Amino acid sequence: MTESALHHDTPEARRYNRIHRRLNVADAALMVIMLVVVLVTGWTHSLHALAFRISGATHYARALFFYILMLSLIGKLLSLGLDIYSFRIEHEYHLSNQKVKSWLRDEVKGFLVSLVISALLAEVLYAIIQAAPIIWWLIAWAAFLLLFVLFAQIAPIVLFPIFYSFETLKNESLRERLLRLSEHAKTRVRGVYEWKLSEKSNKANAALMGLGNTRRIVISDTLLASYTDDEVEAVMAHELGHHVHKHIFYGIMMQAAVSFAAFWMLKTVLRKAGAYFANQADFSNLPLMILVVMAMTLLLMPLMNAYSRYNEREADRYAWKSIPSVEPFITAIDKLAEQNLAEREPSWIVEILFHSHPPVSKRIAAAEKWAGGRV
Repeated sequence: MTESALHHDTPEARRYNRIHRRLNVADAALMVIMLVVVLVTGWTHSLHALAFRISGATHYARALFFYILMLSLIGKLLSLGLDIYSFRIEHEYHLSNQKVKSWLRDEVKGFLVSLVISALLAEVLYAIIQAAPIIWWLIAWAAFLLLFVLFAQIAPIVLFPIFYSFETLKNESLRERLLRLSEHAKTRVRGVYEWKLSEKSNKANAALMGLGNTRRIVISDTLLASYTDDEVEAVMAHELGHHVHKHIFYGIMMQAAVSFAAFWMLKTVLRKAGAYFANQADFSNLPLMILVVMAMTLLLMPLMNAYSRYNEREADRYAWKSIPSVEPFITAIDKLAEQNLAEREPSWIVEILFHSHPPVSKRIAAAEKWAGGRV
């Protein structure tokens, strides 16, 4: 493999990632515009009143659900054009093989799953606000943190199977090899599973999903089809490195700190906006809450990405120490970059704002340097 093949982007990869970033920015901007318009025009109060007319004047929880349903439908209809364009782009760049009917089914399922989760979170939040109007933000913070951990635990057995099929990895020698790797990392897993990603995508991926009793190794069939066992082992050694260095635990702690600040900010903003709403439990203030969370997320994104890149570098170093040679690691991440059309050399501003992983060129250079005994 040549130096240029390992360290330089193709024009196609640059175009694809540029379009992908613009789609993400446009989607977020569209959401912000929608929420601002709903608030400024007073439509949020109209939706609030309509929700109570549909559900009955005394059915607060049911009215809240209908409000979220209407808000979600408006958001989905506004973003539908971007979703369709994204579907076309994935096919244009040969990254998706999903048929239109399958995509439509996934869109419906995704909307319903999002609706259920959003409704659950909102019902919990406003129930707490009603029960403890003074310290609601503290109780809600603790409740949401518990729900965050719960969702991470149940995702492999409840959420992901809604969209993808999984089966126990049939390659017994590779399965035993990966289980030994997890034992060496002192990470207990419930099994090794093949992820039928090729039913919808030409991309490749692997992960260590779940927490505690639901933790499992998951490898896409697209990865198994084109990568050697050594390369698959190198990829999973990296994933296990996150658990060895307790990145999941520290991530939860960081999430706790960020969400604490977010709930404090929500409490402060709602108090200042009191005249615009009947009271704190007036769920027509939900768009304002979402805007506050989005603003905090945007402001913290460079910091969160920097922390994530630091964790990824630690996981890389663990992988290098855990496998006989770094060569399969280098070839694996280079092949993944090519197959998934990832950017190997993004600009510094793109890396800071959008990349949760170090660029592939830097990861390869670091691996080669480590192998040469200079790290």
